[in-house]
Amino acid sequence: MTENLSLKAAEAQYQLLLKEISDADSAYFQNDAPILTDAIYDDKKRKLEALEATFPDIKVDHSPSNKVGAAPAEGFSKVNHSVAMLSLGNAFDEADVSDFYGRIKRFLGVNDPIQLTAEPKIDGLSASIRYENGVLVRAATRGDGLVGEDITENIKTIKSIPHRLVGEFPALVEIRGEVYMAHADFEALNKKQEELDKKIFANPRNAAAGSLRQLDKNITASRPLAFYAYAWGEMSEMPHQTQYDMVLQMKAWGFDINDLMKQCGSVDELIRHYKQIESQRANLGYDIDGVVYKVDNLDLQERLGFVSRAPRWAIAHKFPAEKAITTIENIDIQVGRTGVLTPVAKLKPVTVGGVVVSNATLHNEEEIERKDIRIGDTVIVQRAGDVIPQIVEVVFDKRPALSIAFEPILYCPVCGSPAIREANPRKKNELDAARRCTGGLSCDAQIVERLKHFVSRMAFDIDGLGAKQIESFFEKDMMKTPADIFTLEIRNQQNHRSLGVLPIEKWEGWGQKSADNLFKSINEKREISLERFLFSLGIRHIGQTTAKLLAKTFLSFDKILTIAKLAKNEGLFPSPEFEELIAIDGLGEVAAQSLSDFFSDAYNIEIVLALLEEITILDFADEVDHASPVAGKIVVFTGSLQQMTRDEAKAMAERLGAKVSNSISKKTDLLVAGPGAGSKLKKATDLGVKTIDEEGWFVLIKQ
Repeated sequence: MTENLSLKAAEAQYQLLLKEISDADSAYFQNDAPILTDAIYDDKKRKLEALEATFPDIKVDHSPSNKVGAAPAEGFSKVNHSVAMLSLGNAFDEADVSDFYGRIKRFLGVNDPIQLTAEPKIDGLSASIRYENGVLVRAATRGDGLVGEDITENIKTIKSIPHRLVGEFPALVEIRGEVYMAHADFEALNKKQEELDKKIFANPRNAAAGSLRQLDKNITASRPLAFYAYAWGEMSEMPHQTQYDMVLQMKAWGFDINDLMKQCGSVDELIRHYKQIESQRANLGYDIDGVVYKVDNLDLQERLGFVSRAPRWAIAHKFPAEKAITTIENIDIQVGRTGVLTPVAKLKPVTVGGVVVSNATLHNEEEIERKDIRIGDTVIVQRAGDVIPQIVEVVFDKRPALSIAFEPILYCPVCGSPAIREANPRKKNELDAARRCTGGLSCDAQIVERLKHFVSRMAFDIDGLGAKQIESFFEKDMMKTPADIFTLEIRNQQNHRSLGVLPIEKWEGWGQKSADNLFKSINEKREISLERFLFSLGIRHIGQTTAKLLAKTFLSFDKILTIAKLAKNEGLFPSPEFEELIAIDGLGEVAAQSLSDFFSDAYNIEIVLALLEEITILDFADEVDHASPVAGKIVVFTGSLQQMTRDEAKAMAERLGAKVSNSISKKTDLLVAGPGAGSKLKKATDLGVKTIDEEGWFVLIKQ
């Protein structure tokens, strides 16, 4: 359970999860070669989302819960989605479904039953098809949700997709659904591939995705693809006001829809339909991996809106993950970017859900002790919510007499520095579950991992400087600090001239063009946004979300640096700067302390100052509508709200560009006070903060 983890242990697991899920996204969405089954991937995301819910300070903006898919692959023209193609949150049991239904009612502030639709979740490739005046003009893959691949000519080869809509229709219609391959067609295709001595597809989803994303449309045309319509994007007008009626309208326009879609008026009805679909799963003739629930009323969908990159009004109830039995051959230790030592079980390879598993995370020594895991044990492995598969339990009646118990690692296996368990910042008199190398930036493993993080996609995002290149430059003493990246070109020239060192362009696997391209990519990234820069530093507990909060609040790096240096938290007497940090809604004491600790360290300051000699940090550019009367203002809500729930109020204010805070200070611009407002209202009055009621709020924002 995530609530039993320390913050440090949670962060260690979280960082591992981010990388594994990112790798899986690239393999699945870009290469049509998934390295995880859907059940495994969903279980990973569930663990990650549970960590984010329990430890919100560790969440980063590039979290899988904030994004959809992966960037479009090379070889296809890019298409900007006029309406983002979002992903869905997941439910894994009946309690999750009940929570989803309850959240909807609480957000809307209603007690009456809410009608939803339930339909099978097709395991295929999402596509969006645009019609103008009834004629198919463009089709695109999901891509990263904002930009997809142009597959217009390929989509036209699918027989179940009309080139012209039937009947009456709006001037602009964008239909969304799933391209898939039926089981019988998949088997026939693989038989044909085998006869021609060509690639055999692993499953129908791979076959469908690989067939649709062919540069040669004739190959796509030769493959037996089908399409189910179930959603829409941009529409010039809406023919109906319910999800159910809209999908029926798609059928009238000429699309195939899933006949198992049903309207349900309660959680019990949703669960009954889920079980009915699950019982038919083996005989459907196509792959599904769950059931999707959506609020039926479109007005309510609009009110509910979105959280991160998923709608509040829909969720996918997934089918259970798969498990397998194998043995532990050894236990290795991995050292992460923040020095966390993570034990990893080396398994006798076993296939779980179509994927060969040879490693499983053991999290930390407490987890090993709790489950009594030993080398030589027979274990049940599940591809669930971790960066690599997890061990569910030990099969004790198969334990060999010579099984070997795990001994805690007291010294870092990379640098030899002491490895300790620090005090838990959230629980006094307790130690963190994770053991951490104390070597810091003297530990090669941490230096390398921090450099990889520094150039990662959501940080400096330097093309041509990936993990392998970082490791190579580090091994050759060419790259030890972030500043070394930006002095690489000049040092390459100087070393060659003065020391006779072989220049990069002469290294094996390199050439003049590849070296020039790398230097060009580096030089193009000498300017960076404030939020990306903060994230790139790899400060513990300062992920993308927190970095953006800091950037949005303080606007410049100089201001953040000044605040961080002065932010002290000494028992009962925190500094005004520390109080200013923790007043930021969504930041928290742990992140504030981590920020202060980082910029109070002389070596870190030395590293940052050297970097600032090479780059320019751009002040935060607010992307809100500055015409809004509350844009840029700090707003606090208190008391009981009558016309909207607290969640709705916060979401509304943030959409209008306001900064929502949980506490009143002299910097607060506006307090919206409902009935029952107490200490916050008094403090606002004492400080002279402008105060209005809920009705005044609606008058203000409509100006």
